[in-house]
Amino acid sequence: MQQKTKMNPYFALVIGVVTISFSAILVKLASAPSGIIAFYRLLFTVLLMMPFFLIKYRHELKLINKKDWVSSIMAGVFLAFHFILWFESLNYTSVASSTVLVTLQPLFAFAGAYFFFKERFTLKAIASGIIAIGGSFVISWGDFHISGLALWGDILALVGCALVTGYLLFGQSVVRRVSSITYTFVVYSMSAVTLFLYVLVKGEAMGPYPVTDWIYFLLLAIFPTLLGHSLFNWSLKWLSASTISMAILLEPVGATILAYFMLNEPILWTQVLGGTIILAGLMLFLKREGEKEVMK
Repeated sequence: MQQKTKMNPYFALVIGVVTISFSAILVKLASAPSGIIAFYRLLFTVLLMMPFFLIKYRHELKLINKKDWVSSIMAGVFLAFHFILWFESLNYTSVASSTVLVTLQPLFAFAGAYFFFKERFTLKAIASGIIAIGGSFVISWGDFHISGLALWGDILALVGCALVTGYLLFGQSVVRRVSSITYTFVVYSMSAVTLFLYVLVKGEAMGPYPVTDWIYFLLLAIFPTLLGHSLFNWSLKWLSASTISMAILLEPVGATILAYFMLNEPILWTQVLGGTIILAGLMLFLKREGEKEVMK
């Protein structure tokens, strides 16, 4: 029998989507370099998680074997460079283009599963993937007509999207042996260390930054990272993964609306058309995957 919950899981999904939609906005508002924003986002996240982790989950560190440590480190590295490239993309392209392109992550994930784990694709899955990729070309074509820099931002967003897929693929075996809290804490810690080394090598200043930047760093840690993704993880107890994946596809819609009102970013017809095509393709793709899970 399914557990009862005081909070409606669909309400939790709505809150989760709203909080992650602010991620790109907060990055755009901060004046610090991309690497610094990413570093402090992860550092503050780890510091906020640390008391809870040390009290309840530190014993699980003993369950992590050598192979899992290597996978966790690699996952942290991939996550670090995902943040760097995605945040950097926002310096060149719009919030609408960047966030829509990052939603292509499920396609990269299944491509990785095909090449590394020999998973099979149905023709419908391939067709829906092609539809989504076609939408990305529409967005990139529109951005190219604005400037080459906007197109460069689109490319950075796509590479960042591919990197988050690596982060997920490295972690999928580890989370079977330890709790999601322990895995998340370890990976975020490794990612923060990677970002610290990155900013040191680049010679970027750790400070001082305006007070508003420190507020944005903290807000990035609390809302999109801890609250947003934690609510999605919590919702998995009551809702299917495909339902949550569909909900996450609303992030670029929320981010685009917020950018229009908060950053005065115009919304281009190519972004609306390309974004609609991408979301339609991904919905078909995720719906098909959800049906496969039910059949299992």
